[in-house]
Amino acid sequence: MDETTHIPHPAWSYPAVIYELNVRQLTPEGTFAAAEKHLPRLRELGIDAVWLMPIHPIGETNRKGTLGSYYAVRDYCGVNPEFGTMADFDRFVSTAHGLGLKVLLDWVANHTARDARWVTECPADWYERDAAGEPVVPNGWDDTAKLNYANRAVWQGQIDAMRFWLAEHGVDGFRCDMAMLVPTAFWQEVAAQLREVKHNLFMLAEAEQADLFDRAFDACYAWEFHHIVNDIAQGRRRVWDLRNYLYADRDRYPRSAMRLMFTSNHDENSWNGSEFRRLGDAAGIMAALTFVLPQSMPLVYTGQEFGYDHSFAFFDRDPMVDPRPGRFTELYRLLCLLKHRNRALQAGERGGSFVEIENNAKDCLMTFVREVEGNRVLCVMNLSPYTIHADFNTGIYQGEYADALTGNRIVVPYRVEQDMAPWSYRILIRE
Repeated sequence: MDETTHIPHPAWSYPAVIYELNVRQLTPEGTFAAAEKHLPRLRELGIDAVWLMPIHPIGETNRKGTLGSYYAVRDYCGVNPEFGTMADFDRFVSTAHGLGLKVLLDWVANHTARDARWVTECPADWYERDAAGEPVVPNGWDDTAKLNYANRAVWQGQIDAMRFWLAEHGVDGFRCDMAMLVPTAFWQEVAAQLREVKHNLFMLAEAEQADLFDRAFDACYAWEFHHIVNDIAQGRRRVWDLRNYLYADRDRYPRSAMRLMFTSNHDENSWNGSEFRRLGDAAGIMAALTFVLPQSMPLVYTGQEFGYDHSFAFFDRDPMVDPRPGRFTELYRLLCLLKHRNRALQAGERGGSFVEIENNAKDCLMTFVREVEGNRVLCVMNLSPYTIHADFNTGIYQGEYADALTGNRIVVPYRVEQDMAPWSYRILIRE
């Protein structure tokens, strides 16, 4: 892709770690006011931006469960009374900004609730219609109605609603649900108009199409990466599949592309289980991978910072019970610190090169270096359930390093031989 189409990312986003906040389940109260109290600890953990799952009123027609799906939006310019008032939301944003956190809203552009305001207040051709004249149900989601993107008035209606949250309520950008289901040209128009309101707008696509980086999005999901690491942890694939993916991914996207990497999110957690169910003993090393791979913007989902091993109900209240800091709290704190302090690990075009080091067990080990001038990160990762006698030559990368997780100084010789326990890793830093 032609790099000249790239719009520079907001400066804060290059080393950023994103937190997906499930307002319904984070606290016993399930409100903006209760969630606001957690913002200081998230900032202390090292989070840079909080992505809120959709905050809008939820439709009642064909409602799922007792509270409905976040993604069946009834009013794009309202807040769900389940979470509080607009004033509560504004206080949440103000507190976040006071702490140096950015706030991203989840935006559902493809469809609305079947009883959304737009269904009755807008012309019929704002929706795709079936033979009976009813709004089309997209993808079997029978609590939703498919918008008609052949109608440019729908484009502007969406953009005006997004502008409302930027201009009047101070949000910093959007995570865009199922972004591939609507035209890329629409997202280009969104970005063009909204950057006139907020020049440092941040846009994240829940999709992987490379053309979304053409004057539209800053970052997109790395779904394929996610599925590969699940398969490696479960013994269905080996490390060479991850290696092949990384090289193919580098060729698919412009160097400026940021890729959201994660071991969990709201979909995976609710429908496929927590990261501990899917990854088992590999949960720690796979989390570390999301912080050190090329182009990566890491995501932490609600509860992961506590090592909370639970699959949240999607349509009902199911708040965390007695979450307490533990091993994963410290791991994420150190990984966030690693990301912030090492320019080689920044996402997008500012990130360092990715150079593999040959090793003796390429079906199990990944040994590689991320480097920019004045900063080098050496990673040795046993992505297998076996104890491996690792043997590799560091070549020009030998020297004195600091261990990112312990702080210990270590001299790395030209040839390294060491036994590595299953799913173990070392991340070494040289400045």
